[in-house]
Formats: sequence, structure tokens, C-alpha cells
Amino acid sequence: MTSPHSPSPADGSPDGPVGGEAPRSAPRTSRAPRGRAFSDGLHEFYVAPYRRTFAKAQRDEDDLFRMLVMSEMLGVPNPAAYYTAELLPVLYDSFHDWHRRMGMERSPLENYRCC
Repeated sequence: MTSPHSPSPADGSPDGPVGGEAPRSAPRTSRAPRGRAFSDGLHEFYVAPYRRTFAKAQRDEDDLFRMLVMSEMLGVPNPAAYYTAELLPVLYDSFHDWHRRMGMERSPLENYRCC
């Protein structure tokens, strides 16, 4: 029996839940979406000030890779030309942006005109 000063059980009956069932509780909400949102917020907080720096570093790295792959076409001997030749079609799509960024008015390649 409960004392007059103690709170009554959650289901309102004076003796507790019927049939030995555990007291009902409110359904738990998943912490995964909230935790993921918090994690995304922290990531944005720390990365946002450096986003431009990261983008410039990535672009510089891509430009160097493009120059190494296309070095044979640009007149620089490339010992790995046999292995990098199959990457040329992938790099042709963004070649115009690259040569403009490098300060070349026209395409430096004789056999490939993009302008």
C-alpha cells in the first residue's frame, strides 16, 4: 500500500499496473537524428572558415595532376605517359577552365581546340 504522501503509480491505480506489467513510459525518440544534426553543425562550425582554403588547395592539386597527365601533349617528356594516356578523355571536359586559369588565352594543344 502506498502512503498518502507518496506519488501514485503512472497508470492511476493504487496498487500499480495490472498483471505484473512494467509501468508504461513515453516512447523514446531516437537520438541518432539529433546527434547527426549536432555533428553536422560542429563540422560546419569548424570547416566553414577554411572552406575557401580547402577549395583552393584542391584546385591546385587537381591542376598539378592535370599537368602531369597532359605533360606529354604539352611537350614535356613523361615517363608514365603510357599509363596516363587513358585518363586524357576524362580531363578533356575541364581542359578549357584549366588553361584559362593557367593564364593561357588559347589552348596550348595543337590537336585539341576548345576555344
